[in-house]
Amino acid sequence: MNLFQKLSIGSSSLLILATPSFASVTVSNPGNGAEVSSPFNLSANAATCSSQNVAAMGYSFDSSTATTIVNGTLIQASVSSAAGSHTLHVKAWGNQGAACVTDVAISVGAANDSLVIPSDAISVSNVQALGGWSATNDSGGAGSSNGSTQIVGSPSLAGGTRQFVNNFSNAGDERYSVTFGDDTTSTNFLYDAYVYLDSSSSKIANIEMDLNQTMPNGQTVIFGFQCDGYSSTWDYTANAGSPTTPVDVWVHSGAYCNPRGWSINTWHHVQISYSRNSSGQITYNAVYLDGLEEPINATVSSAFALGWGPTLVTNFEIDGLGSGGSATAYLDDLTVYRW
Repeated sequence: MNLFQKLSIGSSSLLILATPSFASVTVSNPGNGAEVSSPFNLSANAATCSSQNVAAMGYSFDSSTATTIVNGTLIQASVSSAAGSHTLHVKAWGNQGAACVTDVAISVGAANDSLVIPSDAISVSNVQALGGWSATNDSGGAGSSNGSTQIVGSPSLAGGTRQFVNNFSNAGDERYSVTFGDDTTSTNFLYDAYVYLDSSSSKIANIEMDLNQTMPNGQTVIFGFQCDGYSSTWDYTANAGSPTTPVDVWVHSGAYCNPRGWSINTWHHVQISYSRNSSGQITYNAVYLDGLEEPINATVSSAFALGWGPTLVTNFEIDGLGSGGSATAYLDDLTVYRW
């Protein structure tokens, strides 16, 4: 469908005859000129179009007449596209026939090996919706915090968003954790999730997304990963000591990240690829933010003799920024793949 066809919405129809306007559709992601991989996250909204209330939105590519229609004033969608340079047309239609469009130039890259998942991989989906999530102050930080977490209906990709709230003082850090199984033998992992920040992101120093696994030798390997707003880098953890005398350290990568630079009120797709060997040497392969790859390619020791039984644990942590305040983040569609 193009901008000048008859559009049916519910029981009514609109005949789109107006010359399209280019001012009323806001595309939060992807940005104009962005390099993405397929699928990528599309976030857009339009309250009005040529002074008319928006009845529906949609999107199409290049010169194609095939348009995906979304009722309402918001698009939050995972969109697939062939590799190459494309123009993404994001559209809105007013309830009296007005038509608006914003064009976004994107470059879609070919699939990367770091994101190739074997057909026999094990996956646990909607980890954010599991019961048993707990919150605790991360004593490794300087300040204090108390947090809460619950399932909320909005904002949501599929109706099961987990909300995390950190009430902190002196840059206190709050860690939220859940156990989602046990597997001592898998050595490759892909963490795949969507994160949503609101205006309180100005109070967030770091966002941390971890995975802990007990290995066959009884030691725990820690895949620690965070978007560091202090150094504006993606960071990863390493054990600078030994498993029995550990020294847990953060290492800055050369890849840029700052949570306060993320667009607010939109979903951001985070994918982290890593692997380990039998002694707890971890290789952090790459991280993808909204489809844009940042190679890490770092191998470090990260085995800890913690005395845990067989388990798989994921952490989501919000680190506060400043003397005090409250910060909120949302997590949806968290899937962990392992093989």
